[in-house]
Parts: sequence; structure tokens; C-alpha cells
Amino acid sequence: MAHCWGKRGETLLAALALLLSTSVASAQDSLANPHEGNPGAARAGRALFETRCAECHGADAKGISGPDLTDLWAAGRSDGGVFQTIQRGVPGSIMPSSSAPDDELWAIVSYLKGISTVSPVEFATGNADEGRQMFGANCAGCHRAGGSGGRLGPDLSRITLSRSRAGLMSSIRDPSAAMRVGYRTVTVVTAEGQRIRGLKKAEDAFSIQIVDTAERLQGYLKTDLREVQNEAQSLMPPFGPDRLTDGDLDNLLRFLASLREGGDAL
Repeated sequence: MAHCWGKRGETLLAALALLLSTSVASAQDSLANPHEGNPGAARAGRALFETRCAECHGADAKGISGPDLTDLWAAGRSDGGVFQTIQRGVPGSIMPSSSAPDDELWAIVSYLKGISTVSPVEFATGNADEGRQMFGANCAGCHRAGGSGGRLGPDLSRITLSRSRAGLMSSIRDPSAAMRVGYRTVTVVTAEGQRIRGLKKAEDAFSIQIVDTAERLQGYLKTDLREVQNEAQSLMPPFGPDRLTDGDLDNLLRFLASLREGGDAL
């Protein structure tokens, strides 16, 4: 009898686990913030965040010992999922559970969402079809959009959810002005004199990891290197008005916004 239950039981348990995980995810997604759109709740959430969370996540919520929280909604997290993470904590990490009242936790969610998301009205102009063509010709070699494109630069599929129009325009016109952690240019020189250029992904006193321009993750011991050169210029070239007109840029941003709205990729 036990033998008969074996494989069938494993199958049933696997199906049950899948059902439970799906149910949990659905429950998280279905949780609605009772303070949605309430500026007072967001202000209260800011005060609570500064008191309880900023030590690990930073005053701007971009992370210190804890992760950057301003990327949560761009990564597809729901209000309910963020609420339950705050409430339950993260097992195996320094993030504890919270026994605070639900209203306080929802206020923190309201604050975080307010500083992490951008109104779609900012991207209401332009032609998405023409922007798709612009993306394919100028961006797809390094960036992904809706599952298509390169992997050297950040995935832009949901970028208009978390980055303002002004911020994106600045990053496109002058990408070297503010390079994100994980996308800073570095050149390593091997003991044999070979120069490898790419993006710095991790570094400590003894080693460095980069993604080279062929999208390969490479790790090096510093004792095996002749030099590590941190560069001030982004791998992404600047797209000034001579290379990308204001109209073209408007179309490109409209295309990226259409992905946020469920539009088609390339």
C-alpha cells in the first residue's frame, strides 16, 4: 500500500504545492490598499518608514544593507505582495516580521508606491509604432523590451512605471551623468595585457565580476590582474538631438509606456 502511494502521492503533493503557491500569489495580488490615493496616508507612511525602515533601506528607500525598494512595482510586485512582505518579513534575512497594525503597514505601502511609480499621463504623447522602430534600430542591441532585445543594459519593459519622463530623457541624452550601480563601466587589464571592457557587477577587496560587451559574466582575482580602470563614461553612447530628435524621443518613450500598458514587444 505504501509503495502504491509513493509516486501517486508525490504527484498529488506536487499538485497541491502548486495549487497552494498559486493561491497565495492570488491572495497577495487581490489585497487592495484601503488608503490608495490618500495623500495623508502617504505622508504618515513616510514618517513610519523613516522611523522603522530607513536604517536598512535608506532615507530614499534605495537600499543600504537592505535592498532598493523603489524597484518593487517596476519588477511586477503588487500592493498586496509588498504589504505581506512587510508584515511577514523575509525568512533567512535581516528583514523581521512586523506586528504593527495593518493601517500603518498600508500607509508605508502607500508611501513606497508614491515614490516608486509614475503617472502614465507623463507618457501620453508620441507614436508607439514609430517608437518601436526607433527602439529596434537604436536600443535593442543592449536593452530588452517585452522579452526581446539584448541583456547588457537594463530591461526597459516596465521602466516608465518607475522613472519619470524627465529622468528618462536625461538618461538617454547623457547616460554618463548618472550611471546606476551594476551598470558602471570598467576595464580590467590582465597580466598578459589583455583589456576587457564591460559593466561592473560586483567587487570586493580580492575579486571583481563584470559582464563584458559580449554579455558574458566574467570573474577575476585581482592578484591576476594588472589593473582595474573605473571609467566615467557609460557604455551607452549619448543620444543628442542630432542623433535622436525630440520627436523621435517622444515616440520612443510612448513605445516604452505601451509595454507598461500591456502593449506588444518588438
